[in-house]
Amino acid sequence: MAFMVKTMVGGQLKNLTGSLGGGEDKGDGDKSAAEAQGMNREEYEEYQKQLVEEKMERDAQFTQRKAERATLRSHFRDKYRLPKNETDESQIQTAGGGVGLPRELAKMIEEDTQEEGERASALGQLASLPGLDLGSLKDKAQATLGDLKQSAEKCHIM
Repeated sequence: MAFMVKTMVGGQLKNLTGSLGGGEDKGDGDKSAAEAQGMNREEYEEYQKQLVEEKMERDAQFTQRKAERATLRSHFRDKYRLPKNETDESQIQTAGGGVGLPRELAKMIEEDTQEEGERASALGQLASLPGLDLGSLKDKAQATLGDLKQSAEKCHIM
């Protein structure tokens, strides 16, 4: 309990007495920070380097994720013929330009594209109607075409 009171009040008390002109040497700021962490100077410097490396890794991952999202947005802009966005292109360039769509998403987009291609054709539209038999429809169309040819041969005007 005394330790807690000392740590809470002790730092504030030192700041108060230091600001009153105590004349203490403040040149050992790194050393006091290392001692406050419970480490010696070499351990503290190694710890700081490690923190910087971890931050750089996090920043690189964040940049990569931003570029992936920008790639996805640009893909949908191309698909739906929307105007391009300069910030997305700059994010892709920042990440190195070699950013592609994730595999799962690319597979889903490919399946959607195939389905849209099938639906875009007239037969695809007819096939999507419920209760429609394309085989019987084809047979009826051929029979009608054959009847038209026979009636055209009998017609004297043509």
